[in-house]
Amino acid sequence: MNNVTQWMSWEGGIDLVAVTSPDLQMPNVIVHLGRMVSTPAGNAASGMVLWQPDAAAAPAVMGFVSTDEAVGKYFGPNIFADTPFEHAPVLNATFDIQITADKATAKCETNGYVFEVEMSGFSAPYLINREPAAMPPFYQQGVEIHATEVTLKINSEKINIIIPPVGITGGPASVVSPNGVYAR
Repeated sequence: MNNVTQWMSWEGGIDLVAVTSPDLQMPNVIVHLGRMVSTPAGNAASGMVLWQPDAAAAPAVMGFVSTDEAVGKYFGPNIFADTPFEHAPVLNATFDIQITADKATAKCETNGYVFEVEMSGFSAPYLINREPAAMPPFYQQGVEIHATEVTLKINSEKINIIIPPVGITGGPASVVSPNGVYAR
């Protein structure tokens, strides 16, 4: 039997994966944040951000965001190994995540950008138990709440987004996740 040695858990997750044009085959927006993320390297508000406004150019912002660099450095080689995010940089960030019964908001400031996500139109909470796949290559367990109404602002500008039916974690592309765990 193999022991789990690479893991992360979170409380207060807000996850958005989107595109800004129907022509895009891959997401050019990812805002994947946790109010508190726990890892063997420590505990801190953390997540992942991708903002690539021009699909033909390098992303304007791409990396793991955290209030603690050691926690941010843990994600790439331990959770996201063998994915395009394995060698993503770690960006210092500030977070403000608020979740109520009918609305969730997240504000993340990093690398000269301010990302603001607001979610509502919630489904009933449901349990997830997803097996590893090519993406993502880790086990997932937790609670998700699908959000059907989502707005995104970047540097106070509302961004027109299209939310695909499935995000990078294999479930809906716009969810509030009160708690959960990734493990390899």
